[in-house]
Amino acid sequence: MTSTQVGTPGEEPAEPLAPVETKQEESGEGYHRALGARQIQMIAIGGAIGTGLFLGAGTAISKAGPSLILAYAAAGLVIYFIMRALGELLLYRPVSGSFAEYAREFLGPFFGFVTGWTYWLNWVITGITEVTAAAKYMTFWWDIPQWASSLAFTVLLFGANLISVKLFGELEFWFSMVKVTAIVGMILICLGILTLGFTDAGQTASVSHLWDDGGLFPHGLSGTLMTLQIVMFAFLAVELVGVTAGESEDPEKNLPKAINTVPWRIAVFYIGALIMILSVVPWKRFQPDVSPFVAAFEQMGLGIGAAIVNFVVLTAALSSCNSGMYSTGRMLRDLSLNHQGPARFARLTRAGTPLLGTAFSAALMLVGVWINYMWPGKAFQYVMSLATICGLWAWIMILLCQLRYRRKTARGELPGSSYPAPGAPFTSLFALAFLLFVLVLMGFDKDARVALYAAPVWGALLVGAYRVHLARAPYARPANPEETAPAEA
Repeated sequence: MTSTQVGTPGEEPAEPLAPVETKQEESGEGYHRALGARQIQMIAIGGAIGTGLFLGAGTAISKAGPSLILAYAAAGLVIYFIMRALGELLLYRPVSGSFAEYAREFLGPFFGFVTGWTYWLNWVITGITEVTAAAKYMTFWWDIPQWASSLAFTVLLFGANLISVKLFGELEFWFSMVKVTAIVGMILICLGILTLGFTDAGQTASVSHLWDDGGLFPHGLSGTLMTLQIVMFAFLAVELVGVTAGESEDPEKNLPKAINTVPWRIAVFYIGALIMILSVVPWKRFQPDVSPFVAAFEQMGLGIGAAIVNFVVLTAALSSCNSGMYSTGRMLRDLSLNHQGPARFARLTRAGTPLLGTAFSAALMLVGVWINYMWPGKAFQYVMSLATICGLWAWIMILLCQLRYRRKTARGELPGSSYPAPGAPFTSLFALAFLLFVLVLMGFDKDARVALYAAPVWGALLVGAYRVHLARAPYARPANPEETAPAEA
């Protein structure tokens, strides 16, 4: 295979990219298709389990009480509609950097530009908070400086992402396995307490806790609605399956299988876990900013439980940061290939990983560790609200692209997908209305409102950057991914 140069109009020719021989099948974008069914499944499962559940649920329970279960059920249904819309697009054309690529195709270059950079920002912000949280969790066992743990974790995950996509998949597989095992174990322990009555909580455990102490809606319907931002944040990263499309061994088979597991994942890991916890421990005993899983083990009298859950929460944070590094490099490369980002971000190592894009993102994550150290307290919640806004934008783009794709297929302009979304376009319109409703609700939350102030600033920066991009390369056409060969690191 011969290699060609990558650059934007008006630039000096770049160094020729070195060809690479590989026994692995490569995707049309130069990536190695090294993610198997086992890894894709666990990436999909892990995407639905993170700090939003392990930590955020404590604050949500204090605001909504047992009705939080209904909030997760409603949001979970919307997430399933979004994932089926994404699946329809992925089986029409499986590409890495899917959201930006589909936005570029169905909504125009500007929306592809905004979506790519916004999703990149989403994962940089998430990585900032997760690696900082992981460093805090380490102090549970050892009194070591937070900056040292943050640096170590960032370098470790950065190195794993550069070695090969297969190693990333293996790390994410085991990270997800720990989270899944912990939640299933928690459910089984709670079920044993309810039926056999062992541990300190056995004498008071009862499913009647779900409607006692003020009923199912102790703070009214408004209290439940105000938790939807926290609930939606908990589901961020479930769409990461779309980013893996360009590196899946068999996307036509593996991606639908992963998406089809969304309903039972939400039913077990969110609804099932919350029903069990709130049945064993009355909801009033949970405190904001405290993991309900840790609190539940303490109430049960299982002393070792706190250490176990701390390890699980640490794993969840590292898993999210690992996914963040993976997706940021791919999104920057997608932007570069379409002349909407620096040309050098298009380069791949011999292992098929985007070195410069991942390194640039990891460097910004280290800056975030310093920010969280200098301005603790509300800073974490503010940054999470901004990440939620970015995630909602990605979901909205998925739905709009699918609606536009369906119109084109109805007119015979494009072939139909082999994995059509059931109930579409009505399910997609419902999901779109739900996401817009969540954005409105964020305006009534004084902490989340900060993200709504920041979003227009980010939007203005993107509009300005896009104008500069057009001025510098007014006739830039999307690059042909097949012209970009992997290069040595």
